[in-house]
Amino acid sequence: MNNPQNLVHLYDGDLPDGLDLGPLVAIDTETMGLNPHRDRLCLIQLSSGNGEAHLVQIRPVDLGGKGYDSPNLKALLQNDKITKLMHFARFDVAVLQHAFKITVSSVICTKIAARLVYTFTDRHGLAYLCRDLLGVDLSKQQQSSDWGAQTLTEAQKTYAASDVLHLHALWEKLEALLIREKRRDLAQACYDFLPARANLDLLGYTDPDIFSHKG
Repeated sequence: MNNPQNLVHLYDGDLPDGLDLGPLVAIDTETMGLNPHRDRLCLIQLSSGNGEAHLVQIRPVDLGGKGYDSPNLKALLQNDKITKLMHFARFDVAVLQHAFKITVSSVICTKIAARLVYTFTDRHGLAYLCRDLLGVDLSKQQQSSDWGAQTLTEAQKTYAASDVLHLHALWEKLEALLIREKRRDLAQACYDFLPARANLDLLGYTDPDIFSHKG
């Protein structure tokens, strides 16, 4: 990113009043771990696709933050007129629904899209897809850093921003492939199910999966 300090905006606890990110918003999350019941949500990254990233840091009240009192952010997540663009939305939706006690509406997942059309490979991670489809190299150096820290480093903020800044361009490529392979409607059916799939995960229905024949 050119001059990343001007492209990354950090907010404490919520989006500012009046911020309009448009009808298609790229969203990602950073947490303390991969268990939504145990590991708290620390950061939500958003981008309208204009090259800017908006980071909302979530800090517990006992650490001087606002907790999950984020009315502007929750309104955006629940607004079915705003499409949320994510990579591996199953996890992010589960984290957001658990933390904010809401249903996240109108979701698109680039990982599901990739799995439907990139069947010639088992590599569907964001870094691989950005490199293969966009020619963009994403650094994953900060992926396992301490996102619960009181103050995020510039390296953390730059890494977090990179996970949403390219999703619009990636979706444009993947949607074209879905249409070419006549799987766009199938992808949409998967996306429509994501909030329920996330709730099933939160209830523990991952193993055994209720859709499996096992048991």
